[in-house]
Parts: sequence; C-alpha cells; structure tokens
Amino acid sequence: MAVLAATALVVAGCGGLGKMDKYASTITHTVDPDPLIVKGDTVHVNINGNFPGKYFYKKAQVELTPTITYTSGETPLKMAGFQGEKAAGNYTVVPYETGKAFSYSDKVAYTPAMEESQLMLNILGKQGNKEKAFTAVKLADGVITTPYLVMSDDRVIIGADKFERTTTHSADATIHYLVASEVVRSSELQDQDIKDVTAFVKNNKSNARITWKGVTIDAYASPEGEVHMNENLAEKRAATGKRWIEGVLRANKIDAAKADGFYTLNPRGEDWDGFKTAIQSSTFSDKDLVLRVLEMYPDVTKREAEIKNMAATYKEIAVDILPKLRRSEIRLNYEVNGYSDEELTALSKTNPDTLKIEEILKAATLTNDLNEQLRIYKEAERMYPQDYRTANNVGYVLFQQGKTAEAKAQFQKANGIVDNPVSTNNLGVIAHQEGDRKKAAELFAKAAAAGPDVKYNQGIIDIQNGDYAAANSKMAGQNTFNAALAKMLGGDAAGAGTILAASPDKDSAKGHYLAAIIAARTNNGEGVRSNLAAAVQKDPSLKEKAMTDLEFRNYKDNLGL
Repeated sequence: MAVLAATALVVAGCGGLGKMDKYASTITHTVDPDPLIVKGDTVHVNINGNFPGKYFYKKAQVELTPTITYTSGETPLKMAGFQGEKAAGNYTVVPYETGKAFSYSDKVAYTPAMEESQLMLNILGKQGNKEKAFTAVKLADGVITTPYLVMSDDRVIIGADKFERTTTHSADATIHYLVASEVVRSSELQDQDIKDVTAFVKNNKSNARITWKGVTIDAYASPEGEVHMNENLAEKRAATGKRWIEGVLRANKIDAAKADGFYTLNPRGEDWDGFKTAIQSSTFSDKDLVLRVLEMYPDVTKREAEIKNMAATYKEIAVDILPKLRRSEIRLNYEVNGYSDEELTALSKTNPDTLKIEEILKAATLTNDLNEQLRIYKEAERMYPQDYRTANNVGYVLFQQGKTAEAKAQFQKANGIVDNPVSTNNLGVIAHQEGDRKKAAELFAKAAAAGPDVKYNQGIIDIQNGDYAAANSKMAGQNTFNAALAKMLGGDAAGAGTILAASPDKDSAKGHYLAAIIAARTNNGEGVRSNLAAAVQKDPSLKEKAMTDLEFRNYKDNLGL
C-alpha cells in the first residue's frame, strides 16, 4: 500500500475529490481490537491510521466516521475531520507532501444487533460547495460477545450454625481456709458453690451424655506468711481439696474418677498476684499507698513481714482480702455429648421445640430436600425470631427454589433484626439478578465480612464491567466456569483451560462451548471441533451461534457442525 501511495498518487495533488475517493484505500489503518469485542457492555474502537504523502488535496476536507453496521441498521461513532493545507476550516491539517498519521478512539454501548456486524469507515469529502461520499472502507469485523457467556451463579450465603457435638464445661467450687490451716471446715461445705457441685454430680451420675474428664485443683496461701511454710500449706490445701471432691465422686459412684491421672493438683504457693489484684479492686482509701510501699520490697521475706504489719493496721486487709486468698479452687471438668445427626433429624420432626437454636439450625443441614430444609428453618424462625439466621435461612432455601421475591423479603427481614453481612450479600445477589448492578456492587462491598463467596459475587460483576484483572483476583482459587471465563478474557487462555477442567461445569453445554473458545485462542483446531460437537449435542441452539461466532473465524470452514 505504501508503494501504491508513492506511485499512483503523484497526480492527486492537482486533482479533486474524485481522485481522493479513488485512492481512499491507501489510507492505512490498524484497529484494536480486531475483531471488535464487547467489554463492560461497551464496544471500544481504537484506530491508528495514516494519510500517505501526496494524497490529501490542499483545498479539500474529509470527515471520517467509523460506523458499526449490521442487518437492522448502523451505529456511527464520533466523526474525525481532516483538511488540506489551503482548506478553510478547523479540522486537523494534513500536509500534502508528507501526509499525516492519526489516532482515533471512541466507544459505543453494545446492542445485540451488533453481534453480526462490521466496522466500516464512512468518508465524506468536501471542497467548497461540493460534497462527495467516498466508497466506504471495511476496517474490522465485529462484535465478539464472549463476556456475555458469564453464568448467573451468584452465591447466596446461609447463616451458619455453631453447633458443637461435644462441648467442654466445668463445675467449680472454692474452699476457703483459716490462716495457717489446711482443714476443711464444715461451715465451708455449706457454701452455695459447694452445694451446687455436689448436687450437679448427684443429678448427672447416670447421665449418658456426660463424660467426666478430670479434676483440677489450684491451691494458694495468703502472702503474709513465710515462703516455705506457704508452699507446704498450699500443697496440704490441694490435698484436702482433693479429698473433698474425691468423696463426692465416690459417693455417687463415678467410676471415671478412679482412673490414673484423673486428679491434677497445682499447689501455687503464696498468692502475691492475687493480693495485688484484690488491693487494686478494693475500695479502702489507702490502697495506692499500700501498693507503693509493698512494691518497695523486692525481697520476699521483707515484703511478707510488711504485709503482716499492714494487716494489723488495716482492717480491710485482714478481714476482706487475706482470707479470700487462703483457698483451693476445685474444677470438675466434663464434656456434654450432644444429639447425634439421627437424633437431631428425628427431634426436628417430632419435637422441634426441645431443640436449641444451634441444634435446629444444624438439623436443617442434614437433609438435601429443599422442602424439608424450608420446614425446619420455618420452625427455627418461629422458635427463635430474634436470631437473624432463621429468617435469612428461610430466604436462602426460597432462593434455591426460584422464589426470588419471597427470598428477598426474608433477607430484608433478617437485616431488620440485625444488619448483618450475610443477609446484605444475599440482597446484593437479588439486586444483581434484578439487573441493578450498581446497587449489587454497593451491597457486596458492605458485606465483605461474610467471606469468600462475597468476593466471588463481586468477581461476576467485574467480568460484566470488563475489569478482568479484578475478577481474576477476586476469583483466585475458585474452579468455576466464571473463574475460567475471567482468566481467558484476561488473556490467559491456557490458565483458563486448567480452571475449566476442574470445574463442575466442564461437561455442560456452556462448559464445552467455552472449552472450544479456549482451544481456538490456543490454536487447537481439533479441540475447537470436538468441544463444539459436544456443546451442540447438549444444546442444539449453540450450532447457529458457533457458525457466526468470531471466536471461531479462523475455523469457520472447518467447524465440523
């Protein structure tokens, strides 16, 4: 074309619009992308062109209008105007001798009619009062619509249960002692915590759901005595504490208590830290002075003597603080074994009101029958209306059943109980399926704390918006059709093939169709043909699409369909 420009156009300088029309094909151009492709509901057109030297008549003007043409009409893009050196006007001047390179960019909203179209360059020449429409020049084919293969597999999220089959608990009691004594007084055994532990063991000695795990005893002395004596005293108090709880378990015939290692005794010695905490939380007026004075004595013996002196001075220390430090803390550890799956299922049918919130939510997950799930979640909503998960999960099942309007009402109800990211995500899914992409994006951003499913939903919107890098980031680690589509649209066809191969959609009609496109983009003709054959077998309507799909333009005469 450059040679043609150098030889045939020498006479054009003294010619007019007719000669410019005749040699319009020498206006070189490249189009990006070629073919055109929809991206974010928009068709972008970028043209780099060049008017050759000795082409542009000095008094002429041309108006270039790239136009997408299709069967039912055409969509013109913005006009770009150029003029010769001696033409009157405000268009871009093209020197006669050297010609001029130019760049052009514009975009238009995509319409389905553009799927089978061409990008034509309409040229209108002007000279004085004369106008001449030049022969239109084809620039590119259009439009590839592969991004519209995106699946509507937005993910609604269930309000997860926190059911634990086995839970760990303890029954706790504290025995207090007189100064320098390890004797368990009968009056101590009348304290409520002692009575509660005794009653708990008695009431649950035959409970099959209780597993007795062991006893831990932490024993202390108050810090005003001599260190060695306090260490021995703590050991003795641990032993007498053990003797008491051992007697309770023996009386109730708890066989587990006979096992080696059932009792763990921790004699802690004098409780200096406990003393400081008790002083700090007390209300007597000189507590700050007491702490400052005591902390002046790093030597334990001197500090003990000073505490004893202060106890003689301050009644609060002698009466309210030190006696509470002379103790054994006894912890009876046990596990509660919850309902089995079979029991939860049965109770959800026969006596749901006996189930706690986590139990009934768990019961709903034990069946794949959507109607049964809905029944259980409705029972949960009746019993626990102030827990947002019950309303949300009713909506979750309704959504799975295709009852979008009812599901939306439930998600709104759940968010009315407490504004939460799970239901907010689900409302984002509804907004997306209703066509409100902007609102969906806002809701997904607000619901980020609900986890990776929210990111996946955002990735779908990124695909539709043409932001393939963002989609790939949000869908990282996901093996789905949409994740493969995003990877391919982002330019990594091989990576897309790997993801698609691991996707549950790989054997669907759309899965095979996408595999055919990936094959086309990696120059695998056999892969194009075999996957198109499989796609059309599952969905015959895809045959017509494949025959005109520009993804397969290099194989259009050898598709095997």
